[in-house]
Amino acid sequence: MTRINDEHTDSEPAALLRAHIGLFTEASLPGPVLDLACGGGRNGVYLASLGLSVILCDVSEAALSRAASLASSRGVSPRFMRLDLEREGASPLEEDVYGGVIVFRYLHRPLMPLIKKSIRPTGILVYETFTIDQARYGKPTNPDYLLEPGELRRWFSDWEVLYWHEGVEVNPERAVAQIVCRKPGVLLI
Repeated sequence: MTRINDEHTDSEPAALLRAHIGLFTEASLPGPVLDLACGGGRNGVYLASLGLSVILCDVSEAALSRAASLASSRGVSPRFMRLDLEREGASPLEEDVYGGVIVFRYLHRPLMPLIKKSIRPTGILVYETFTIDQARYGKPTNPDYLLEPGELRRWFSDWEVLYWHEGVEVNPERAVAQIVCRKPGVLLI
C-alpha cells in the first residue's frame, strides 16, 4: 500500500490546490477532475464544492466512505470509484478522459505514464508528494514511496510546467516535491 500519511484527517484542501484553483475555475476543463488516491476526499470535495465535475477514487472502502461523508456534509455529490491503482497486469486509468488529475501524498511509479495518458490535451495536473529527504522529518521513510531529487519534474518535463517546488514545507515540517502543469496539445472534440 503506497497511500502515505493516510491518518491525516484535515478536511481543508491542500494549500497547493488552493493556490492554483484558478486553473480549474477560470476556464472550462476538457473533462472531469480525478482525485487519485483521494483518502478522506478533502481535495476532491473542495473542487466539487466549486461546481466542478469530480471523481474521487481510492482502493479503500473506508476512505471512500469518509470522503462520501465529507461530501454530504458540504452538500455536494461527486462520483466515487473504488479502484486498485496498483494491481499488476491491469491498466487502472482510462486514456484521454480527464480534464485534470490531482494527487497528494501518494506515489506508485508504474502509474506515472498512465496518469499522463489519462489527461486530455490542455488538461491540468496538480501533484504533491514526499521526497527522499522526508526520512529526516518522520514517516514515510521507505524509499519506494519517496521521490528522488528532480524526479517529479522529469516525469512531466514534456508538459508546460506552471509551478514547480521541491524542498521543505512547514506546519508540519515535510520534504515534498510539487508540480502544477498542463498537458500540451490541442483538444479535438
